[in-house]
Amino acid sequence: MEKQLHETILYPDVSFPYIMYTHSVHESIPKGRGFNDLHWHEELQITLVTKGKLVIQVNGIDHELDTGQAILINKGVLHVTTQLSHHGQYVSFNFPEKLLAFYADSAMEKNYVLPYTNSFLLSLVIKGDAEWQIQILQMLWDMKQKFDMKKSWGWEYEVSIKTAQLWFILISNISLSEEAPKYVKIQQERLQLMLSFIHQNYFNNITLQEIADIAHLSVSECTRSFKRTIHMTPYDYLIKYRIKKSSELLTSTQYTITEIAHRAGFNHVNHFIQSFKKHYNKTPKEFRKFRNDFMIKE
Repeated sequence: MEKQLHETILYPDVSFPYIMYTHSVHESIPKGRGFNDLHWHEELQITLVTKGKLVIQVNGIDHELDTGQAILINKGVLHVTTQLSHHGQYVSFNFPEKLLAFYADSAMEKNYVLPYTNSFLLSLVIKGDAEWQIQILQMLWDMKQKFDMKKSWGWEYEVSIKTAQLWFILISNISLSEEAPKYVKIQQERLQLMLSFIHQNYFNNITLQEIADIAHLSVSECTRSFKRTIHMTPYDYLIKYRIKKSSELLTSTQYTITEIAHRAGFNHVNHFIQSFKKHYNKTPKEFRKFRNDFMIKE
């Protein structure tokens, strides 16, 4: 099964759809879409930097966050953490908007949830510049503590109450006129279509024209869209994705280098080796040996 851009979150308890991920450069606990992994999901996300610094890219815009700062990411928005200091760590709280509505078709949903989650608001950085922001950051630290501790009786209520409270403080202090214009959202949806097409067809000979056609764009507009939002050309993204898939095959299978090159969509093994070395500073063979030795040591 190919890794899609769209993340379906697997909650530890389906009857309480709320999860906290702890991410570092090396791993995500529980397993999820972590560092350097472009994706989007239906849930709202609030990310808090617990150690070090990070750069998170939301719809092509980089946000630098220090320890103790946070960002809210709206549902359905493409995002990826591109930089994280070596021993850095961040937590992401993910939950569906319905948690804030209390029940379907409520006054809360109509007046205080959907006007924001269905708006063109993509993200909101919370740096602690104002009293209400300091309050929210403190609540996030408290929530992290709740998730880290052994779950006590009623903890779901405590987390839900705190989240609703946090949301209320947030919407009381922002105005929807600050949001991104409509075309930004449309641009994002088109990009999601093109990226998904690459993820599903990277092992085939795909052309720039085919990528552009998926979003009903011209080739030049397709290229502009990629450069504007993920800061690389469609071709560079395709090569980068193929290399990522090949690195997974190198560590999880016994296929030869030639087989892996073809399975990852490279027509010529030399092109594969050159591209791989440029990306990892190691040949595929060196990479495999290094990873295997590392696994044995562990």
